[in-house]
Parts: sequence; C-alpha cells; structure tokens
Amino acid sequence: MTTKKQFNSFEEMLSGSDVPVLVDFYADWCGPCKLMAPILEQVNAQLKDRLRIIKIDTEKYTELASQYNILALPTLVLFKKGQPVDRIEGVMQAPQLVQHLQSLI
Repeated sequence: MTTKKQFNSFEEMLSGSDVPVLVDFYADWCGPCKLMAPILEQVNAQLKDRLRIIKIDTEKYTELASQYNILALPTLVLFKKGQPVDRIEGVMQAPQLVQHLQSLI
C-alpha cells in the first residue's frame, strides 16, 4: 500500500514527486478546458503509475499562471524534478497526448 506525500507548496510538490507531473492550467469558464477533462482522465488511466496529473485553476492561482507565462487555456506543462520540460497549449486527443507524453516520461 502506498501513501500520498504531503507537500507545503506547489514548487515542493513538483520537485518532490517521484514521477513527472503534468499540470493542467485551466479555468471553469473555458470551453476547451472542459473538453480536456475527460481526455486527461483517459491519460491518467493509462499512465497513472508513470505520471501525476494535477489541475490548477488560473482564476484562483493567478500568481502561478503568471509565473509560468500561461497565456492560453488549456495549457499543459510537464515537470520533471521540478523543472518544466514540455508545454502543450489547446486540446489534444487522448491517444496523441499519451503517445507524446510517453516519449518524455
């Protein structure tokens, strides 16, 4: 049985994760973001042991959106050991996203 680690900050969570972290920067009012939600569920089902997916609401966490220069929604940023290594803006279908991520993780 595995236990989830507790993290005090976003940066600590990114750098302390045992697996790469895919951050979904979204907003509730964003139509394409709503399209990505079930796609990310499919990706999570396929890569759950190799990747962690978290969602960041850019309306609530404006500082993070600004820090990572989020100008379009949805934006997915892949982090490895706390560092951003890839960025995808817009909607991508699950098979293509899984294939893309597998080449990076």
